[in-house]
Amino acid sequence: MKVLYALVCENARERSDGRLDAHGVFHQLHAPGFPAEQDHLTLAVAVEWEPHERGTIELSIDLMDPSRSPVLSIKGETEVGERQPLQGPPLTRLVMPLDRVMFPVEGTYLFELVVNGERLPLAPLHLIRNAELN
Repeated sequence: MKVLYALVCENARERSDGRLDAHGVFHQLHAPGFPAEQDHLTLAVAVEWEPHERGTIELSIDLMDPSRSPVLSIKGETEVGERQPLQGPPLTRLVMPLDRVMFPVEGTYLFELVVNGERLPLAPLHLIRNAELN
């Protein structure tokens, strides 16, 4: 498997032509104190599969805190078919709106993709204390 892209944004949606529209991409958030809550964010990820990776594949997306402990975990599965004529390798696109995400401490968080015990880094998100936001 290969991660083609992973981004954190305000909103994202798949289009009927197979493209992705993403709005408000960001990599850091400011908060007056911790724990902090983000009302809404969207994680958008595309994974391309190798020829030997077919069938139902279980996966999870974990958000790891600065000490690499999980803050949240979303488990699911994807169905990976054969490569089709005039197409690239099979692709799984995940567009995951997340509401009321809690960030216990300041620091760098990391979304990770977990497939068959293999962890791949996706998108970092830096949580920064800014007392002026009070």
